[in-house]
Amino acid sequence: MFTSRTLASLLRASLLGVVCVAGLAGCASNEWGFPYRTGVQQGNWVTKDQVTLLRPGMSREQVRYALGTPTLASALHANRWDYPYYYRAGNGKVEERVLTVIFEGSQLARWRGDEPPELQPFQLAREEIRTSQKEAAQHQLNLTREGNDAAAASGMSAPVEILPGVTLGQTTGDTTPSDPSALPGAPLDAPTPLR
Repeated sequence: MFTSRTLASLLRASLLGVVCVAGLAGCASNEWGFPYRTGVQQGNWVTKDQVTLLRPGMSREQVRYALGTPTLASALHANRWDYPYYYRAGNGKVEERVLTVIFEGSQLARWRGDEPPELQPFQLAREEIRTSQKEAAQHQLNLTREGNDAAAASGMSAPVEILPGVTLGQTTGDTTPSDPSALPGAPLDAPTPLR
């Protein structure tokens, strides 16, 4: 038979076991981004601007200046430089590109490869931040407009906000004083006396 002391120990041990199992199961989950997995980037990031610098007849030094040092320059294929790029994001998404530059002698003859991106990775991150800020501002504007529509539908005479902080009266030349102690006919921007 269980005594109260044995039963309490058993319950404590069971509770500790459940908490440990739940904690370990949570650590294996990717739902909250835990554990964090960083992206893996390998190779040369070549943009459209860099590819537009290429012209047939350029020297190897000029191509190296425009595109950077090639990742793959084979001794067996001295007239071919490869610029591969591989990126695996932390969420598992993979991006691969290859640009191949072919020389005839010491002059650039032609190039071929996948469509290069418009921007560098740091520029892409900056654009994502700008986009998220614009989306947040648009969301706030939509909420303000929904509030205005709800106030108009219910017949309330609340000031209609066109933009956050800007009411319809401010844009149509409404001259009703906002300060009840202001003198009739006084300009709205007149200073009020100190009390």
